[in-house]
Amino acid sequence: MNVAAFFDVDGTLYRDSLMVEHFKKLIKYEVLDAAIWHGEAKKKFENWTKRHGDYEDYLLEIAESYLKNLKGVDRDYINFITDQVIKLKGEKVYRYTRDRIKWHQKENHIVIFISGSPSFLVERMAKMYNVKYVKATEYLIDDKNRFTGQLIPMWESASKIEAIEEFVNKLDIDLNASYAYGDTNGDFDMLKMVGNAVLINPIKKLVDNIQADSSIRKKSKIIVERKDVIYNIPIDVEVI
Repeated sequence: MNVAAFFDVDGTLYRDSLMVEHFKKLIKYEVLDAAIWHGEAKKKFENWTKRHGDYEDYLLEIAESYLKNLKGVDRDYINFITDQVIKLKGEKVYRYTRDRIKWHQKENHIVIFISGSPSFLVERMAKMYNVKYVKATEYLIDDKNRFTGQLIPMWESASKIEAIEEFVNKLDIDLNASYAYGDTNGDFDMLKMVGNAVLINPIKKLVDNIQADSSIRKKSKIIVERKDVIYNIPIDVEVI
């Protein structure tokens, strides 16, 4: 059987959100109206940056606005801006996670990206890091090459579980010997499914949930990367 390494992308590899970067570029290039940003999305963003709000709430608000305003936009515009995002921002990643991808590849493990960001972004990111297998949120298009405003999400735990089970059956993966890397509560079940769970700069809710579950706590560890220092922290550390 094969060993796999499942990586979330936003906040785990990439040091922010690819979707947010794409959203900002769509506004910068005037594909979307700049006024879109000056609403609830901006409030959530400011609450998060001031450490008053919840990170997942902020991302969900952005995702809702992003999807709503992407409806009817030609895919060719999207692809051009996607290329710009990966070209300009694709190396804005955590050193620890980048090195782990290289280590898994050296060990001939199967590296898989599973992300809630749009597939057209994650697939290009995967290509940049020589990752063959990807499962991400699919934004549907119509027969005129425009986005319909509908999607097949990949940010929920249930979606990630289904995706992992598909890879297990397709690639003959031994989950007990495999690894998973994530940062938010949407990654909880993905982390729980494998024998080696690694939390990268995790949100408090994820740490709390793992600490409360003995079946995953003993096989988990926390990695925090700040500036040029990487901290390997015991899972039972007090989180405040």
